[in-house]
Parts: sequence; C-alpha cells; structure tokens
Amino acid sequence: MGDVSYLYVRALTKAFQGQTAVADLTLDVARGEILALLGPSGSGKTTTLRLLAGFETLDAGSIVVDGEDVTAAAPAARRFGMVFQHYALFPHLDVGENVAFGLKLGGAAAAQRVREVLAMVDLAGYERRPVAALSGGQQQRVALARSLAPEPRVLLLDEPLSNLDPSLRERTRRELRRAIKQVGITTVFVTHEQEEAFDLGDRIAVLHAGRLEQLGTADDLYDKPQTAFVAGFVGRTATLPGEWVGGRPGTRALVRPESMRFLPGGAGAAALEGGVIERRFVGATAYFTVDAGGGVVLDVQARRDSARIGDRVRVAVDRVLFWEGAEAQARGGTG
Repeated sequence: MGDVSYLYVRALTKAFQGQTAVADLTLDVARGEILALLGPSGSGKTTTLRLLAGFETLDAGSIVVDGEDVTAAAPAARRFGMVFQHYALFPHLDVGENVAFGLKLGGAAAAQRVREVLAMVDLAGYERRPVAALSGGQQQRVALARSLAPEPRVLLLDEPLSNLDPSLRERTRRELRRAIKQVGITTVFVTHEQEEAFDLGDRIAVLHAGRLEQLGTADDLYDKPQTAFVAGFVGRTATLPGEWVGGRPGTRALVRPESMRFLPGGAGAAALEGGVIERRFVGATAYFTVDAGGGVVLDVQARRDSARIGDRVRVAVDRVLFWEGAEAQARGGTG
C-alpha cells in the first residue's frame, strides 16, 4: 500500500457547544490507500472529514500530510480535493467547464488537463455534454474529475454514493475504486453503509460517539472485532446469555448467523431450542429467525430447505464471535 507515513492524524478533538463530536482520534493513512470512515449517525465521521478539509477548526490535535503540518493551514493551502455528497456541480456549465472550474491553468493547458482527468474516470469525450444530460453515476464521476484536476495530495469523499439509486451503487462503487486506484491518490471517505465501506476501502475506521472503535480490513472487523460495538455493528449478530453457550453466568455472547446450525432431531449435543418465526431467502441459503424464549431471538443462516416457519428446532453454536462482560474479549471459540 505504500508509505504508511503519508497522512498522520494525531489526537484529533472537536466539540460543539460542549458536546464532543470527535475525541482523541488518531489515524495513519498510507500513500495511495483508500480509508473508509464508517459509523452510524452522530459517530463523528463527517466532522472528521471536515476537520481534515479545514472546514472546521480543531480544538486539539494535528494533521500532517507528506511531512507537512497543515493543522493551521487554510483549506486551499492544504491541497485536499473534496467531493461533496450532492456533487455541487454547476448546471449551467458543461462537463468540461465544471472540471476546469478550479484550475489555475488557462487555454490549451487547461483543456489538456480536463481531457486527462475525464479519461481517468472513463468520461473521455464528454467535455461538451450538459451536466443535466448525465446519469447520477456519470455526474458523480464528473465531480471526482473536478476534484482530481488540480492534482490534490489527498482526496476526501463525503457519502459519495448516497445520491444514487440502489441499482447503480454497486457498479459505481467498482468504477469509483478503479478510478481512484488508477490515479493512486490517498483517499478518505465517509459512509454509513457497510457494503460500501467494504467494497471501496482498503481499511475501515469504525467510529462511535466520536471515538475510534477499531481500524482494520473488512476481514479484521468481521472476524476479529475488538469491541462489542464493532461486533454488533459490522454484519449480523445475535446476543445470547453466556451460560447458554458455555460461558460464565452473567456474560453475554455475540454470535454470527453462519456460526450457528440446526441439529437433527434427537441429537444429544447441547443446543438452544425455539420456534422458527421468519424465513428470509438469500439465494442458496436463508436466514431463519428463531425465537428461543426469554427475549432471545436468533438469526441462523442455513440451507433454505433446512426449516419452515412454525417448526420447532434445536440450534448449536459453533463459534462465539465476542464475549461481553467483566472479562470481555475477542475469543476464537465458545470455551
């Protein structure tokens, strides 16, 4: 991924009217890496992006890019490119004029740069197209080209795909990642969509209540969560009383749907018992919602012909993802 020292964020802190929005956030972003800031509403991810861009003033901390401390620098002096959630394109200008808007070049040099960046985002030859005639995905790529045109050191993206229809998002994610990787620009983007973070990001920083919960790859977050919040936020989990799965009384176990299985009738292994109250088709498998009583509801991922609504079933837990309680820690099994 390149030089791990390219973008340093140290102890970033920001409060609004006494309410902490970002607390002591430290991140390293490699040269050419795509980092996703993932979290629910109010987690501090958008504030973090605005602090990086210089649109908000830090209460504490520092931002260093390529060895230069830009903590006190004005937004323009940081040379960070920004793609806003709603693209902020000028409808009265054509594609080429939108892309050229922030360039200090003129004449033939500007026209050449516009052609170069439009080719990077697969829009070669679109210079004279009206913005209003483009699809949502194409408009998103025009906004990306405009941000890339001045050759920024870091690219910042604010919910880059939220403006698109769901049917367009998967394809546009692939196009966006390919374009960013082709340019090789260090990128930080904000999203609340896990699938978007997993598809676009080389690594993901999970934020909650202004704090960094965990930083890692999608595999790290899914398989080895370091906190109960990450375990519950990333992917699906069920919460079980610890004594039901071999833990000490008083602890709680978080379990993935694929880590549970139905036992055949008469099997002697320890199991949870309950009734199937819902079935959701997902292709070769299905999610079966099982009411095990006492407020415990499980989602079991199994072959779609494994059970029917109304069946009484027995469920075995093969692996606990995370233990909550006084001794809470990531564990590799139920023991």
